Order: sequence, then structure tokens, then C-alpha cells
Amino acid sequence: MITLVLSQADVRAVLTMQDAVALIEEAFVAHGRGETRMPAKIYLPLPEHHGDFRAMPAYLKGSAGVKWVNAHPLNPVRHGLPSVLGVYILSDAETAAPLAVMDATLLTAVRTGAAAAVASKHLAAGRPRTLGFVGCGVQARFLLEAHRTLFGELEVLASDQSPQAAQRFAEESGGKHVSIAQAASSDIVCTATPSRAPIVERSFVRRGAHINALGADAPGKQELDPRILVDAKVIIDDWEQATESGEVNVPLHRGDYRREQIHGTIGEVLAGKKSGRQGDEITIFDSTGLAIQDLALARHIYAQAEERRLGTRLELIPSLRTRD
Repeated sequence: MITLVLSQADVRAVLTMQDAVALIEEAFVAHGRGETRMPAKIYLPLPEHHGDFRAMPAYLKGSAGVKWVNAHPLNPVRHGLPSVLGVYILSDAETAAPLAVMDATLLTAVRTGAAAAVASKHLAAGRPRTLGFVGCGVQARFLLEAHRTLFGELEVLASDQSPQAAQRFAEESGGKHVSIAQAASSDIVCTATPSRAPIVERSFVRRGAHINALGADAPGKQELDPRILVDAKVIIDDWEQATESGEVNVPLHRGDYRREQIHGTIGEVLAGKKSGRQGDEITIFDSTGLAIQDLALARHIYAQAEERRLGTRLELIPSLRTRD
């Protein structure tokens, strides 16, 4: 029983953002049609280590897999490591044989960027001109790449609680270092911070804007003023996950927002079960990150790596015949 081990370099060699966007869109549709199986994320909080782990299993089109991933915001400063590290195990659903073990750090960043771009494609108004960032860390680079893949050149407005981070990203992207208020007034706004209190005020967001709210991916996290949710059409990625750990989780538990005010899931919109944007309303995509997104990319990465003969082949688990 051979298992393919794929490094981050292997993943980078076979995964393009263009492919990722298409695969994520297909995964959302499958989820909206009820063709997937995906328990909610399992969290292992480790406050004494200033972080947490998440286990994310899923089934899609004959394949099963699980991602083991973390969120340790202090990693870059304290340990010189990314704040998010991940490993993915892809299995054959019929035999349970582990087909591949691969880096999921890059996979996670790519699929998160792709998911936001897919939401923007279906929810943003007309042809967007400006793309605002609230949070200019590693994820911002992938969000920008994904949006440029779909929309071409966009004017980038970069804001971050760290002026240095915002300035660096602005220079890299050819954009402008601006205030949070200015970034949040863009046609498309991407928020990707570890904030546990609102940093985007209602007055910052204009009518017709689309917001990809990505930072709230665990209980207690929050980036948006709840009044924005009340005034917007809110579209989540998954009911169970988003209501417990997405942007809506804190307002729901505090009573500032009601479950029945949520319009539906992005999968339902893409599958034609729910309406998308209407007129100049504000739209919000509350993205917690779905295991089916990871699985969709992992299947593709494995197939491409096999075709190109990349990676290291190991017999992690001997077959019964081998043992005999």
C-alpha cells in the first residue's frame, strides 16, 4: 500500500489559482445540492499555547480526507513560523487506504483566497474597481491573487493595525496604504484579521459593497460592527460552522442578530436555491473555511502529482499480503 508524500514545493508545482477557483466553485455547488458529507470543524483550544488546532473531515465524489490545521497568531513573532500550519491526509473512501499525505499550509491559503473570489464573482456589484484589505498578512496575498485571477487589475487599498504590514503589502501590490475606513469603503472588502472585537464600523461601508469576512473562524472572533450584518444580505458558507464560529457567531449569541436574518449559504446561491445580489444592497460572505474546499484541492493535487511523478512514495501501512 503506497502513500504519496507531497511537500509544499510539490503542492506549489501542481496547484494554480485558476484551477483552485474552479474547483472551489464546484465544491460549493456540490455542498449546496447536498452531495457532500462534512461534519463541522472540531476545535482543540490551547489557550496556554496561545492557539488552537482544528480537525476538518469531509467526503466528496468517492474521496475522503481530513485536514489537521492550527491557528497560532504569535508563531511568526515568537517562533519564526507561520501562524497557520496544516497537514492533509487524502484517503480512498472504499478501502480507507491513505493515498497521500501533503502539506496543507499552502493549500489552506490558496483555497481561502479562491473561496472569497468565488463569492465576489457571484455577489459583488457589476465590475468592481477597488479591492480593500483590512488585514495585510500572508492571506491577503492569496486573496489578491484570486481576485485578480477573476477580475484582472483592481485598485488595492491596504489597511492593517500594523502600518508596516499595510505599507509592505501596498508596495508589493502596487496599491495604497490607507486607513481602515478607506479600505472598508471599497467595492469589495476582504477582512482577514484575528480580531475578537469589531474593527469595521457601519459608517465605513457604502451601499452596494461586497464584504468577504474571513477572520472570524473560531468562537468569539468578530471583525464587523453587527449593524453591518443587520443592514446586509448575509451569506454564510455552512450553517453549523458559521453560527458557532463565523462572523455571525458573537452577534447571534449576544442577541444583536437573529439566525432567521441569515439569507442562506453560498452553496445554495450557486446551486440556484437562493437569490444572490439584488440592486445596491450590501452583501457579506461569512467564510469559516470548509473541509470540502480542502478535499476538492487535495484530490486535484494528488492526481496532478501522480501524473507528473512528483513526491515521495512510502509504504506507511503494509498490506496483509506483505505481512504474510
